[in-house]
Amino acid sequence: MPLGFTGARLDRADQIRTDAAAFATAVADPRALCLVLDGIDFVPGECGGLRWEPLGDGDDRAPMLLGLDEAGVPHFVREPAPSQRIDARSRTVMRLLPLLSGEEAALYGGARSLVDWHARHRFCAVCGNPSALFRGGWGRKCDSCGSEHFPRVDPVVIMLAECGDRVLVGRQGGFPPGFFSALAGFVEPGESLEEAVARELFEEAGIRVSDVSYVASQPWPFPSSLMIGARAVTDDPALTLDTTEIEAAMWVDRAEVRAALAGDMGAPFMAPPPLAIARYLLEDWAG
Repeated sequence: MPLGFTGARLDRADQIRTDAAAFATAVADPRALCLVLDGIDFVPGECGGLRWEPLGDGDDRAPMLLGLDEAGVPHFVREPAPSQRIDARSRTVMRLLPLLSGEEAALYGGARSLVDWHARHRFCAVCGNPSALFRGGWGRKCDSCGSEHFPRVDPVVIMLAECGDRVLVGRQGGFPPGFFSALAGFVEPGESLEEAVARELFEEAGIRVSDVSYVASQPWPFPSSLMIGARAVTDDPALTLDTTEIEAAMWVDRAEVRAALAGDMGAPFMAPPPLAIARYLLEDWAG
C-alpha cells in the first residue's frame, strides 16, 4: 500500500545543486517550471492538482531546485519572502490534499518542508549573522563565519502496542470527537528507535513493551518530520495515562479496527485519514 507523501518521481539532481554552472543552466532552461504556493500551502490548478508556472524572471526570490522530471525539465519552488510569516503547523491545507495524486502530494510535501525550513533559518546558528541560500536551495551558508546549515528532519516514532489480539489506540485533547490514532513521540538524542518506542509507550500509556519491530516510514511535512512506524508487544494491558499527553486510550480488536477503517457508524472510534501512516499501521495489523 502506498503511503501518503511518498512516491515523488523527480530526480533530485544533487549533481546540479553542487555545480553553480549547471544550476544556472537549469534556471535559464525555457521549460523550467515553478510551483505556485500561497505561503506554504499549494494553490490548486484548474482541474485540481498542483499549479505550475514558467520560472521566468518576474520574481526576485531565489529559485530552489526540486529536481528534474523524466524529460529533464527542471522544477523549482521559490524561497520565502523575508517579510513572510509562515505557520508551519497550520492544517488548513488538509482539506485540499484530496485534490492531489499521491505523487503530487509527495512533491508538495518536500517543497513545503523546504520553504518552511528557510523561513525559520535565516540566521546563522553559530554566530547569529544572516545566512544565504546555496546548493540550489538545499542549504544555507553564513558569509561571516563560513558555517553551513542544511534542512533538518525530525524523527518521530509512531507505534501500535499489541496485547494478545488487541492493539492500543489513543487520542489527544485536540482531536475531533471520537478520533483515535496510534501513539507517537519524537526520538530524543542518545536513543535508538526501539528505545524511543518503548519509552514513549511507557511515558504516555504506562505499559512496558518488548519485541519492537519496524513496519514503514513516512515523511510528514507539518513541518518536517519523518514518521517511523513500528509495532511492539506487551503482556500487561493495564494503562496509566499521562493526561498531559493522552486524553484517552483503549485496546481494540481486529473486528473493531476493521469497522473503524470501513467507517461503520457503530465502530468504537474514528480511524485516521488515508494519508496518515497511523491508518497504514492499522490496515497492516488488521490484515
